[in-house]
Amino acid sequence: MKEKITGAEALMRSLEHEGVETLFGYPGGSIMPVYDALYDHRDTLNHILVRHEQCAAHAAQGYARVSGKVGVCLVTSGPGATNTITGIADAMMDSTPIVVIAGQVGAGFLGTDAFQEVDLVGVTQPITKWNYQIRRAEDVAWAVSRAFYIARSGRPGPVVLDFTKNAQTDTVDYEPKDVDFIRSYVPEPETDPVLLDEAARLIDSARKPLALVGQGVELGNAQEELKAFLEKANIPCGCTLLGLSAIPTAHPLNKGMLGMHGNLGPNIKTNECDVLIAIGMRFDDRVTGRLDAYAKQAKVIHLDIDPAEINKNVPVDIPVMGDCKKTLRLLTEKISPADHSEWIGSFREYETTEQTRVIEPEIHPAAGPLNMGEVVRAVSDATRNEAILVTDVGQNQMMAARYFQYGKPRSIVTSGGLGTMGFGLPAAIGATFARTGRPVCLFVGDGGIQMVLQELGTVMEQKAPVKIILLNNNFLGNVRQWQAMFFGHRYSFTPMLNPDYQQISAAYGIPSRRVMERAELAGAVREMLTSDGPFFLEACVVEEGNVMPMTTPGSSVDEMLLEC
Repeated sequence: MKEKITGAEALMRSLEHEGVETLFGYPGGSIMPVYDALYDHRDTLNHILVRHEQCAAHAAQGYARVSGKVGVCLVTSGPGATNTITGIADAMMDSTPIVVIAGQVGAGFLGTDAFQEVDLVGVTQPITKWNYQIRRAEDVAWAVSRAFYIARSGRPGPVVLDFTKNAQTDTVDYEPKDVDFIRSYVPEPETDPVLLDEAARLIDSARKPLALVGQGVELGNAQEELKAFLEKANIPCGCTLLGLSAIPTAHPLNKGMLGMHGNLGPNIKTNECDVLIAIGMRFDDRVTGRLDAYAKQAKVIHLDIDPAEINKNVPVDIPVMGDCKKTLRLLTEKISPADHSEWIGSFREYETTEQTRVIEPEIHPAAGPLNMGEVVRAVSDATRNEAILVTDVGQNQMMAARYFQYGKPRSIVTSGGLGTMGFGLPAAIGATFARTGRPVCLFVGDGGIQMVLQELGTVMEQKAPVKIILLNNNFLGNVRQWQAMFFGHRYSFTPMLNPDYQQISAAYGIPSRRVMERAELAGAVREMLTSDGPFFLEACVVEEGNVMPMTTPGSSVDEMLLEC
């Protein structure tokens, strides 16, 4: 027999029906009935009170990226809802499944410019997979089930539910819903067996194949299928920023990171290979450089779940549509074992050059201030490469991505497509609630941390065990590097006057340490990692350090500078 309950209570039960355990949010007037219902579900729904709604969205992203589940955030109408927009856009760019539930004025007040009314559906339409305004309590169960189905299926992404106040307070005969089919929505396109055969033949005939590994491998949980494919065909690979942990750093076929600040070998070899196999990646401009000079010599095979990505940036010879967990397995069955040792060996000269001229001076400097890269590598080594890396955006992001070592899947959480400063701290908080048992290490710059310092309050209240490593160079470092390279060292508003982060940490009850000398680094890292709960490690690094190599804007992917 159906039970008559309020729409707010129906939301709680629908979230529980979807398996939600954790949600991030901030209460307010138009969502108050939902928060009142949440009071009776505190044993099953763990609500994390953030200090700003944007950070609720980012925390939901961090949780989703590490756990593989849908992240959920709960906010009020008006400014509460609009504060989540950066996080929603970030989730859309990086294919992160989150559901944002926002309060809204009553249906009778829509369109009247009522207090804290905003057209959230209209505002978020371009940056969501789906959005919907719930105006009746009868629609709650259906809308929630549909939202979760859309968010997590196919190419994942954000969904927004705009929940009017009357729909929260009205009553309904509640019955849970299970949406697993939408007539107009095809989350996984059909794989064409003819194109699979063509792709296998092309791979078998290749002399210099190169695979480009993207986040789609992580999203599809296809890490083992990827290794089986690469190992059978003996194909070297490069990884996008978000795909870095799809294959262990130490795997002999992993040749490093692609893109503007990636490794020499995979970037240069992109313009030498004869067959390019893109797997779950979207040919972002930071990966391709000049499109008119990108891999023109190669036949391109593109494995992807989203038809919109095929031929969007790079012309494709053979598209293989479908979930890469399935298509990689099918492709591996069809290809023949191969030996490309000579081709793989040709990467060695570039690896040696980069190791000698860039990597060694960065992680093992002879003297001088601490380098960003050496701090990153020290933390990675101390965790035996098993930690989850979370970064903010800027030089801290690129240095962390380059010098951290990845041993397990789903080990990097960063803002790729949108490049959102302030992403790191809330995303790291969210990552800790995935409960993996692995340390969560956040690398952040002095610019990004100051955008979200208030979230140290969330860390304090939740005792979230985030290991915060601030790479403090007293600059907006990435912008300063570009000003040095392209604007004649005219440092226009990039020097930072910083607060005393040790005093700030103390105010929030978070243990901290400042490191200025190389001799102190190992001990400080050990203290951080062995301490229970959160820790704030401030590393005072060289002020004008640069991230190298670099493909400058307007250059070809194989035109990388080793120094500036």
